Amino acid sequence: MAASNAELRAVITAARRADSPIPHVALVGGDLCRTLGGRGEVVPGGTGSRVVVDIGSVLLDGRLHWFAAHLVARSPIGIGRWWVAANAAHHGSWNLAPRAHPGDGLLDVLDADLRPAAQIAARRRLGRGDHVPHPDIDYRRLPAVQTTFDRPLTVRLDGVVIGRVRNLSVRIEPEALHLTV
Repeated sequence: MAASNAELRAVITAARRADSPIPHVALVGGDLCRTLGGRGEVVPGGTGSRVVVDIGSVLLDGRLHWFAAHLVARSPIGIGRWWVAANAAHHGSWNLAPRAHPGDGLLDVLDADLRPAAQIAARRRLGRGDHVPHPDIDYRRLPAVQTTFDRPLTVRLDGVVIGRVRNLSVRIEPEALHLTV
């Protein structure tokens, strides 16, 4: 059972590092659960919905990692460039990637470097998901992408800080995870 993005990521990472199949997981919380319509609760005797979803894999400055919901790269204080690869639409209270679907074989990639006033305005609209389209936010849906940042950015995978990196290569692994939500 996983009650958060970080717990689910830990299950995925342990299986991948052991070169084992990812086990079937009961998902009862987190952004992926919310995206899939989960209520974030365990119903005694309930069976939930069984789904098969994608996961993301990313090479960060030469080291391989995995994520279930999203990769977020930004400065430590959150000002300046934001780069996101999302498998789930939601990120906390934000509808960050409103078109994201965890089973479509695509990552929703957002790249933004907004001026402070535009960043404040976009943040106000994040909860509703109407921050896009925006002329200064590049939003694409891709199975894989590579990028290099001018300066190292802090990378979080499913909410867990991995470190500061300059180069990343991310791709989707279709139908890699079996869940009950």
